[in-house]
Amino acid sequence: MTWLLIGILIYMSIQLGIGWWVSRFIKTEKDYLLAGRKLGYILGTFTIFATWFGAESVVGSSGAIYSGGLAGGTADPFGFGLCLILMGLVFAIPLWKRKLTTLADLFRQRYSSGVEKIAVFMMVPSTLMWAAAQIRAFGQVLTASSSLELEVAIAIAATIVIVYTILGGLLAVAYTDLIQGAILIIGLIALFFLVIFNTPDIAGVWNSIDPDRLTLRQPQGTPLLERIDIWAIPLCGSVVAQELVARVIATRSPKVAQRSSIAAGSMYLGFGLIPAFIGLVGLHLMPGLEDSEQIIPLMAQAYMPTVLYIIFAGALVSAILSTVDSALLVASSLISHNILVKSKPDMPERNKVGWARFFVFIFGIVAWFIATNAEGVYNLVVDAAAFGTAGIFTIVVFGLFTKMGGKRAASLTLIVAMSVWLSATFLFELEWAYLLSLICAISTYTVVSLFEDID
Repeated sequence: MTWLLIGILIYMSIQLGIGWWVSRFIKTEKDYLLAGRKLGYILGTFTIFATWFGAESVVGSSGAIYSGGLAGGTADPFGFGLCLILMGLVFAIPLWKRKLTTLADLFRQRYSSGVEKIAVFMMVPSTLMWAAAQIRAFGQVLTASSSLELEVAIAIAATIVIVYTILGGLLAVAYTDLIQGAILIIGLIALFFLVIFNTPDIAGVWNSIDPDRLTLRQPQGTPLLERIDIWAIPLCGSVVAQELVARVIATRSPKVAQRSSIAAGSMYLGFGLIPAFIGLVGLHLMPGLEDSEQIIPLMAQAYMPTVLYIIFAGALVSAILSTVDSALLVASSLISHNILVKSKPDMPERNKVGWARFFVFIFGIVAWFIATNAEGVYNLVVDAAAFGTAGIFTIVVFGLFTKMGGKRAASLTLIVAMSVWLSATFLFELEWAYLLSLICAISTYTVVSLFEDID
């Protein structure tokens, strides 16, 4: 066992300890799922930043940019960073004022319990893919720091994150996010300067980068609709992700929700440029990698002193834990709160928390299975952002900001959008499947609501 692996295990043990300590203060469902709705500016900003600036931003985006230039990072970090800012500017305040526990509560309030249930069964798969992306990235870190095979590392990662999530809930994550977020930022800044000052002729390396790799424009000949689709997925798909909504509504006031989201998005864009830089220069410094997603762990290992690398790797692992924690919590909350608890309104708070923890375990196993069968972290993230979210985005926007439409418009919109995305993606292999599903969702809601309003 290497010193690096020992350091990572110590780091994870500390985080598990925090989860156990915080678990003693969890008394209600709101404590477990929403950290008691007490988060202020600092905790709110860092918990949103740490959830979204997880392993996929560091491991996945740097690997995608290593392979395809800046265009490979269109979704992450650029699209997802802008998504957080969009949340703060447009959605945070009206969502917070609804006093929701999950996003599906909005659909029950605005439409019907039937729409709520349809949405739940569409949102859970997306959330599980997001969790699987983090578990796979966790496995990448363990593989780079030891002799473990990726499949074994993913299994270990899944076990740790399931135990951690069952223990602490969102309250534990809120505290650990502040610590690991700060360490991760310091580690990325340190890696950036170490690469610059310890690479002979770094200016020459940068100047030798193909100009086509330094643009966000997709390769020449890429259709316009496909280019729009690439931006639409993170902006429209992720702004209504329950992972983000849960963090926003866990803050203590609407102003905190808004400002924390904008601040987190700004941090995401700023610090997301460092993995992008590593991905760009990494192709010249470490050419020919079989697995491009190993570029950040390998560059950190090569350029950082051992102690600093252990701290950085530990922070990366901690970020992964907090991200997958919130994803598993989301999947659990949608089933336990919106399906089980709603069918038994007199259920004691202790039982509500118990069922939420049970579903965390079940969905953790499912996420582990997805992680072992996925092509890569980046692909998982993009698929998670696209899966079923065109319909969700549409009924959230119309539900929050208009009085148009009701349960029929919302139900048909969800079904049509999902059907179009699935068929366009897997049957016709259309490159702009999400955009098509979004257009169909908006059209369906608009047309059906006209007849519904007449009735």
